[in-house]
Amino acid sequence: MLAGSVAGPLLGSAAAAAPPDADLAYLRLLIGAELLAADFYTQAVAAKRFQGGPLTYLKRALFNEVEHYQALSGILSGAGQTPATPDDFDFSYPKGSFAAKASIAKLGVTLETVVLGAYLGAADGLQTHSLGQPVARVAASEAQHLSLFTWMSGGDPIGISFPNALSIDEASNALDAYTS
Repeated sequence: MLAGSVAGPLLGSAAAAAPPDADLAYLRLLIGAELLAADFYTQAVAAKRFQGGPLTYLKRALFNEVEHYQALSGILSGAGQTPATPDDFDFSYPKGSFAAKASIAKLGVTLETVVLGAYLGAADGLQTHSLGQPVARVAASEAQHLSLFTWMSGGDPIGISFPNALSIDEASNALDAYTS
């Protein structure tokens, strides 16, 4: 119920016009990124390496990723496209990724940097004006996730002033390292 109430405003603002093919490609890439992120958070929670606040944050980030996926899938479906599902991917991670808090946090920094970069690249590359607001809102959420993992890795949770945007090709190539 909550997911629908949160995703609804995103869908309403972005589903008015059928996006061009280039925008649909961005949406498909971002959906793949969200599925990877959700899988990562599921694995991180299942590893049982965190307790208390950090575990709560991981679960909340997983919730965010599911809502992002639902919203983007709704936009893609509204354009007559079939969004990818977790069954469309085999996700893989470097050996030992979930063995310790430090390895989870390190992978979290890597993945969230790519996901944030993908959203920032999409915000710059999208042709459909109504998609800009949903993409920017998700990018803000992804930046929070990155901040969490930077902090968990012992770094400063307040990072650079202007995070790097990734082109659709750069983001796709970076995500390919975790999918097959």
